[in-house]
Amino acid sequence: VLDSQYGMYVWPCAVVLAQYVWAHRRSLPGKRVLEIGAGVSLPGVVAARCGAQVILSDSEELPQCLQSCRSSCLLNHLPHVPVLGLTWGRVSPELLSLAPIDIILGSDVFFDPKDFEDILITIYFLLEKNPHAQFWTTYQVRSADWSIEALLYKWKLKSIHVPLHFFGADKEHLASSSLPGRHTIEMMIISLAQSDGT
Repeated sequence: VLDSQYGMYVWPCAVVLAQYVWAHRRSLPGKRVLEIGAGVSLPGVVAARCGAQVILSDSEELPQCLQSCRSSCLLNHLPHVPVLGLTWGRVSPELLSLAPIDIILGSDVFFDPKDFEDILITIYFLLEKNPHAQFWTTYQVRSADWSIEALLYKWKLKSIHVPLHFFGADKEHLASSSLPGRHTIEMMIISLAQSDGT
């Protein structure tokens, strides 16, 4: 999915996560959603169009990514969606002052293994503040030794694998686009390993 006028490329993981958001659209009105590493922010934009209260975020060190978030909001008639600079692994004033959250979205944030722990530190911080929240994430399996199981355990998090066919994301063409490498995309929901004694 390429918008040549604005130079925005939507990664297949974002399309798959947006499909999951769309599949859950009836539960979204009034929900408070934060998208991390948002970039073009397709999942967050879909959530906002479905009635969620959305905040988009990307690294404060990547102004072009924050600008992509703002451009997506304007293109989709969502001028009031806030865009925050949040850097993974850093407990910043922006992170500390976030309003309560129900759902965190992240598509293809597990890209570079050196970032995995910083991402999970941020997710753990958010889930500790919002124990009932969930982190919905899609990722592309790029190597056989890709795993965050040990890090999830270290940060007292658990994950549930969500098969793509559960939400119609296993089709050859998704969102009117043939997605190269889509067969390697996985989805999981991450939450606190123990919330309310469960």
